[in-house]
Amino acid sequence: MDFRYVEWDPERHGTQKPIFDQLLDLFEELLQHTAGDAEEALNWMEQLDERYGLTDGEDMDLDDFVEEMKRRGYLQEEGDGEESEGSVQLTARAERALRQKALDAIFDQLKKGMPGDHDTPHQGGGEERMPETRPYRFGDDPHRMDVTGTINNSFRNSFGRTGSLDDWELRREDFRIQETNHKTSMATVLMIDLSHSMVLYGEDRITPARKTALALAELIMTKYSKDTLDIVAFGNEAWRVEVKDLPYLEVGPYHTNTRAGLQRARDILHRRRNANKQIFMITDGKPSCHVENGRLYKNSMGLDRKIVNKVLDEAVVCRREGIPITTFMIARDPYLQNFVEELTEANQGRAYYAGLDDLGEFMFEDYVRNRKRRIR
Repeated sequence: MDFRYVEWDPERHGTQKPIFDQLLDLFEELLQHTAGDAEEALNWMEQLDERYGLTDGEDMDLDDFVEEMKRRGYLQEEGDGEESEGSVQLTARAERALRQKALDAIFDQLKKGMPGDHDTPHQGGGEERMPETRPYRFGDDPHRMDVTGTINNSFRNSFGRTGSLDDWELRREDFRIQETNHKTSMATVLMIDLSHSMVLYGEDRITPARKTALALAELIMTKYSKDTLDIVAFGNEAWRVEVKDLPYLEVGPYHTNTRAGLQRARDILHRRRNANKQIFMITDGKPSCHVENGRLYKNSMGLDRKIVNKVLDEAVVCRREGIPITTFMIARDPYLQNFVEELTEANQGRAYYAGLDDLGEFMFEDYVRNRKRRIR
């Protein structure tokens, strides 16, 4: 395939973004690959500018860009004292912008819905009106009255009683109420594998995993505000991660203690009062350690049944407690996929064998659709 490059024509190609917005887009993309290290991202931008002349002929160079970032509240000086002079770090506003950018990039076809609510097949308790109506019951919200249906009933019933509309009257039995969709809430724990295998063999699996976690957090906080989201990272052990720390997640020299991650997630969900609970797990698939008699038992060679069976036991416990596990598998090895199939069967959950580019899209689709039951 041949490509022909031509000079930018605003009439044909549209108006270019201002130079600040172009540099900001590049900066935010680089932050995804530097685990939120602003200094490293700026160093990469300097190298790109030297090589490709990003700011040549523009009214803003990189120093101006950094100062403008500070002015707009995206960057701040790191620490105090002379040693920190010139070094910068992200602000809370920049972290929010990263989540929003990840949401826009991965979930660019967001489904509109009531903030904080998820549809179910059940009627009642929601705000979205349905075509179906029913007779009025004491305590019904009068704002949900089907006015047309109510008036029609009153005319029909009045005529049936007297054979004339001269004595038209409106009675209680004439009133019709519109049904609404039942809405429910969800408590979600997102587990992120930070074991060393997430960056092995020259394949960067942690960047799309981190980007997806950022997007999911922003989705829940802005579109489903009645839901809860907790983040659990797991390596040799499992620990909670605050949403504000998501941009900075990095892989460590860890094995993969999937069992500990599930145990921590289940413990968190026990304390949540939401009717529906679930676990999302992003992993490359292979558990390689667990704690046994207070010591870490590990085996990175193949799938050790001693380790795998403990994970499957935990998956069964989650199933019995009504906690489905949705696994997003980001490795193609058949024997790793076999483990995920075992896990999914034990839990009766879901599994997606996503490529690195599809991970976020799959997660969004399942998150929005997986609200179809009502706990009575």
